[in-house]
Amino acid sequence: MSPTARVLAGLAAGAVVGLALAAWDPAVAAQVAGAAQPFGRLWLNALQMTVVPLVLALVVVGVNTATDAAASGRIARRAIVVIVLLLLLGALFTAAAAPALFGLFPHNPALRSALDHAVVGATAERAPVGWTDALTAMVPNNAIMAAAQSAMLPLVVFALFLGFALTRIAPARRAMLVEFFQAVADAMIVIVRWVLWAAPVGVFALILGVCARSGLGMLSALGVYVLAEILLYLAVTAMMYAVAVFWGGENLRRFVAALLPPQAVAISTQSSLASLPAMLESAEQRLGYPKQVNALVLPMAVTLFRLTSPVQYLTSAAFIAWAYGIDLSATQLVAGALLAVVISLGSVGLPGAVTFIATNLPVAQAMGVPVGPLGLMLAVDTLPDAFATLGNVTADVTATGVVARQSRRDTA
Repeated sequence: MSPTARVLAGLAAGAVVGLALAAWDPAVAAQVAGAAQPFGRLWLNALQMTVVPLVLALVVVGVNTATDAAASGRIARRAIVVIVLLLLLGALFTAAAAPALFGLFPHNPALRSALDHAVVGATAERAPVGWTDALTAMVPNNAIMAAAQSAMLPLVVFALFLGFALTRIAPARRAMLVEFFQAVADAMIVIVRWVLWAAPVGVFALILGVCARSGLGMLSALGVYVLAEILLYLAVTAMMYAVAVFWGGENLRRFVAALLPPQAVAISTQSSLASLPAMLESAEQRLGYPKQVNALVLPMAVTLFRLTSPVQYLTSAAFIAWAYGIDLSATQLVAGALLAVVISLGSVGLPGAVTFIATNLPVAQAMGVPVGPLGLMLAVDTLPDAFATLGNVTADVTATGVVARQSRRDTA
């Protein structure tokens, strides 16, 4: 049985047991939920303990990877700019659309209480802060204290400064430090893989506690989350067609037809890397992009560019805010969008299940929403994967088209 199937089996088993207990005797259901609760929290804590070192290492390595790519020539620098702008476009769109989309669904007030009992402590929700406080808190006065307090936004800002500073020191020392942070990231990922072996048990305990207290409310809420995520993936995918036409100068009909083969591979394999040969063929033979642009930009896009990652992070945070009845301010949404772009650049190329907590937790925390429900959402987040890969492959070819158009202008 695959790891995804094991996690989904744990989710289904916990839901069935929790619902059965709730229907049979609510008092017994509450007792069983209380007994299962520590096991779910223990598993979630084990995942969260890797977040600080993993995020720090990923951002530092990601900054240096992007800097190296941009240093390889004008085409690469243009590709980096296009990638960052498209990530920002997708993130800001999701920041505006996700809360509005969740607002269309009815909210169950009992859901908050069930989540509080099952996965988070009483102090999980943070009081909203003004934009001046949020701005000054972005730069830590003590990076070690920020790490100790799991203050992810100032920690990421410090990691950005550290990553760019490494590009200005002697190459030998830079290589040594980048290798060190890469080793830290690799070690944290090994720990996460170990913890994920217990995911069926952890998810079983978490969902049992929630379903025992809220009945079908949690399952319907998770269904709303998956549906909203799929809709937003499709929305940013459609947005890439508009970008290709208005920024890349493409003919819409030709672009749609050329994308069909790589999109078919993306949906069937759920892998952008496996779709790369089909993307190269379509870009060169069907769209006529210059070979030197395709050979550089498409592999770079597969390595650095995952359009749907910020969409996922912001959708997760917006879902938690909806479940808890929290109104997100414009400051929180913009901060989350900017952080989502930075986190996504560092996490590309890693399995989603491995980095789900490490990538989603900083954004949720920066937006001031509880992070406990992320353990439950990890279990169902694999369901929209095909739509995520579809969006990523579409965005990769779109970015290549924009760079190709700009390159043609240079030679005209």
